Amino acid sequence: MTDGDGFPYFIDAVSRRSGLPTEQAAALARAVLQTMAERVTGGAPDDLVGHLPNNVGGYLTGPAPADGGAGAAPPPSDAGPAEFLRRVEQRAGVDPAAARAGTGAVFATLREAMTVREFREMVAQLPRDEGGRPGPL
Repeated sequence: MTDGDGFPYFIDAVSRRSGLPTEQAAALARAVLQTMAERVTGGAPDDLVGHLPNNVGGYLTGPAPADGGAGAAPPPSDAGPAEFLRRVEQRAGVDPAAARAGTGAVFATLREAMTVREFREMVAQLPRDEGGRPGPL
């Protein structure tokens, strides 16, 4: 999944895992990755880009989609998994169930594209829910 033209494979994997059409899976992948880039600290987006297909990595560093300004400002640092999913839902223009399915599929696909250590480090930087579990996993 780390070759330069891996984008179609990444989106296909997200589509298969989520059960959503390819076009919707692509919108969700973009929304999840951009929201993740807002949320992680310590340069992880740059680290993550090196493990993604070129076109997918651009979602982490590229401009946010035109969503009426809703995704322009980073969320507060204490926002948890529910806020992460809300932002994904808003950015992708999908309902909560599709946002949850797509987010899970993106994380599962990322897990395949990264080493266990890199994935754990990335997840450790995501917001936690009240029970201390990383979200939105």
